[in-house]
Amino acid sequence: MRRLYRKPSKGLIGVDISSTSVKLLELSVKNDRYWVESYALVPLPEGSVVEKNILNPEAVGDALERAFNLANTPTTAAALAIPTSMVISKTIEMDADMTDDEREVQIRMDAEQYIPFPLDEVSLDFEVLPDRLANPNRVNVLLVATRLENVESRCEAIELAGLTPKVADVESFAIENAFKVFADTLPMGVNTIGVLDIGHTMTTLSVLKDNKIIYTREQVFGGKQLTQEIQNRYGLSFEEAGRAKKSRTLPDDYDVEVLEPFLEAVVQQAARSLQFFFSSSQFSEIDHILLAGGNANIPGLAKLLQQKLGYRVTIANPFLQMGFSSKIDIKRIESDASSLMVACGLALRSFD
Repeated sequence: MRRLYRKPSKGLIGVDISSTSVKLLELSVKNDRYWVESYALVPLPEGSVVEKNILNPEAVGDALERAFNLANTPTTAAALAIPTSMVISKTIEMDADMTDDEREVQIRMDAEQYIPFPLDEVSLDFEVLPDRLANPNRVNVLLVATRLENVESRCEAIELAGLTPKVADVESFAIENAFKVFADTLPMGVNTIGVLDIGHTMTTLSVLKDNKIIYTREQVFGGKQLTQEIQNRYGLSFEEAGRAKKSRTLPDDYDVEVLEPFLEAVVQQAARSLQFFFSSSQFSEIDHILLAGGNANIPGLAKLLQQKLGYRVTIANPFLQMGFSSKIDIKRIESDASSLMVACGLALRSFD
C-alpha cells in the first residue's frame, strides 16, 4: 500500500492529461493575487489516451515534453490528476486522538471493508475532515484509493518528458480547487452549481454545494461524435474533420445539418445527467451551470443549454481574477480557459 499524496514543495506545474491533449500550467502569487506564469496545450495523437486510460505513454511523454518546452519554465516538479472514475473515496469515522501513523495502520487493518483490491496494488491517502460530529471524540476521515497502475502510467508519461511527479490528486478535487478561486464571480445566492465538462469522449457532471463537490457522474459522450459526423458527411479523414471543426471552415449546410443536431444531443445528455443527480439526492434544482472542457466554447451551446434547461449557463474561466506574465498569449488562454480547470486546480497545490 502506497500513499497517494505527498506534501508539495513550492513550485509545481499542474499537468492534465486528457483524451485529446496535455495541458501544463504554472501559477505564482504576487501581492495576494494569483498570476499565470506559464502554460501550454499540446494535442495528442488519436488513440494515445482512450476513456482516460493511457495506451501510449511514449506519445503522451512526447507531447508533454513539447508542452514543457513551449511553456518555457524552469520548474520541473509536477502535480498530476487521477480520473475520478478510477478512484474510490469513502468517508469513515475514526477516533479523534489518533496520529496519522495510527490511522494508516487502522485503515490497513480494515482495508477489505473499503477497498476491493489487494493492498499491494493500491495507492491511497486520507484526510481528517473539519466536520463537527455529535461525538467530540470522533472525526470523519476521507479515504481515497486507486489502483497503483493508474498512478504509475501517468508518472511514467510525466517522467518521459523529463518532469518529476510530486503530487497525485483526483480530477474532481482539482476542479473543486480551481472553482474556489473564481466562485465569488458568480451571482449572489448561487450555492449549488453544476459543472458540465464536455470532453472528447466523456461528459462529466460535477455538482458543487457551498464550494464542495457532492456528486460526480461520467457518461461516454463528447466532441468526438461531432468530429465523426463531420468526417462522415463531408468525406474527410478524422484528423481533417477535427481541423475543420476547430477552424470552422465547413460548408454552408454544416450548422443546420451537423452542428444543431449535435447541440441537441448535448442538451439531452445534460438533462439526463441532471435527472440522475436529482433522483439520487435530496435536490430538485441547481442554481447555475458552468460549462467546462474542450467543447465548452462551441458557438451557441451555452445559449441553447440555458434556453432548454432553464438554468443560467456560463463558460468556466478560472483565470477571471488572475494576472498574466508577459509571455502569456491572453487571447489564447481565454479561449483555452474552460479546458484548463483541472490543470489550474493542480497548479494551486503549490500553495497548500
